[in-house]
Amino acid sequence: MVTVSPPLRVRAAPPRQVLSYGLLRRAFLLIGMVLLLVAPFSNDPLPFAAGCFVPWLVLSIVGKPTMPVAVIFYFLWQWAQVFARVLQSMIDGEALAAGLYGPYVLNAYWYMLSSIVVLALAFRMVLGGLPVPSLQEENAHLEWRPLDLFILYVGTLVLAMACSYGARLVPGLSQQFDAVSRLKIVSEFLLFTTVLATGRGGKFMMAAVMVEIVIGFSGLLSDFRGVFIYLAMAAFAARLAFSVTAVLGGAVWLSALLVLALFWTAVKAEYREYATKGEETQHLSVPLSERLAYLGTLATSPSEIDWTLASYVMLTRFAYVDIFGSVIDYQQTAREAAPARQWQEAFDHVFKPRIFFPEKAALSDTETFARLTGADPTEVVRASTSISVGYMGENYVDLGFPGMLVGIFGLGTLIAMVIRHFMRSKLPWMVRQGIVLAFIYNVAGVGVEISLPKLFGATIMFFLVYAVLVKFVLPIGLKWLYSRAGGEQPQPS
Repeated sequence: MVTVSPPLRVRAAPPRQVLSYGLLRRAFLLIGMVLLLVAPFSNDPLPFAAGCFVPWLVLSIVGKPTMPVAVIFYFLWQWAQVFARVLQSMIDGEALAAGLYGPYVLNAYWYMLSSIVVLALAFRMVLGGLPVPSLQEENAHLEWRPLDLFILYVGTLVLAMACSYGARLVPGLSQQFDAVSRLKIVSEFLLFTTVLATGRGGKFMMAAVMVEIVIGFSGLLSDFRGVFIYLAMAAFAARLAFSVTAVLGGAVWLSALLVLALFWTAVKAEYREYATKGEETQHLSVPLSERLAYLGTLATSPSEIDWTLASYVMLTRFAYVDIFGSVIDYQQTAREAAPARQWQEAFDHVFKPRIFFPEKAALSDTETFARLTGADPTEVVRASTSISVGYMGENYVDLGFPGMLVGIFGLGTLIAMVIRHFMRSKLPWMVRQGIVLAFIYNVAGVGVEISLPKLFGATIMFFLVYAVLVKFVLPIGLKWLYSRAGGEQPQPS
């Protein structure tokens, strides 16, 4: 009699943990639970505890498999600007309602957290049903060569510089030029995603990172942080494995970003004074080579920088709640006379383009800030830059609370509809993701401090410009990438 042995049971390998919405949601749940232990020792236990769990709540709402990775940046950046205020209150040793801007800062904190959750609900409503891409669409970028993507990046970098010059030459088309210049973000994202997913072309990725950092420090407004954001979103899009290497890479990424941000915070006033030759303007009066040499000299003397002071200044500048609180305070006694003025100016900003309405008055964030907070306009400008009350504050002035949440939901719906349009286009999946990242960074790169007219105008203009680019320009670039890779471009189904 032959005994038949039972088949061996092969234990399935555990699923690989990758960077994803699910992993990030679990991470923020853990972070929230840890921070909850700190809440009783803060000056605002309840606001602190609530703020800890907003990222987990938002990611639970929007965390669908087909949600663009740029949405991660959109929500976490704005939440961080709000939550940073309770961290500042711990350093200051005073509660939110006991600070310089009065008790309404606490109201502003709750209104802003509520607005972020409402935005998430709008995104879920519009983007929750995005179709899953085909395997061909999802993996198309893996065929492209990193060298060709780097060449594409250099080309879009030159294009961005040309757009900057064109905007100065024809101010009436500045929004259109700005939207076109964001093609550089798309090319960077594709380069980073392909390199991270394939492990090939790391030198090209590092070259692009260094170029972006240098360019970011060459101007007045320091957009060096952008490349760090694109790199982080590319890591999620490439679904990198969650490993010790990934953790160490993330630590290096975060450390580099913080060091550069602290350095810029410490030297920006001195640098701007030098770059503008002391004039109250944003016009650069010193050649690029001399500006970079000046920054290099400052960087070689790190011991002369008060890093503790720079850290506190950066935190207070990043936290964007006090300004909203001052708006609420001032509006209690000096309610805006014109109803819905902020929304009206937002519509005029879009539907009355200056190229056709040259008599249209230019919008000034500084003037709006002074009008809505009662501040002295001559004291608003700081180191050749302007300041805004932010789109949430302007919504509050027009609609109050909770009425402002209706306006916030409308804005979230509009932004999500633009995202939906491009995510449903017949383009490779990572190209769609890159376009959405460019769009999100265009309308939310500065977070909650963007004004309502600029937010509304940038959203509409980006949609119009990229509808044309997707139709006539991007197919040419994709055909070139496929031909260089030695393959035929697949026909969209």
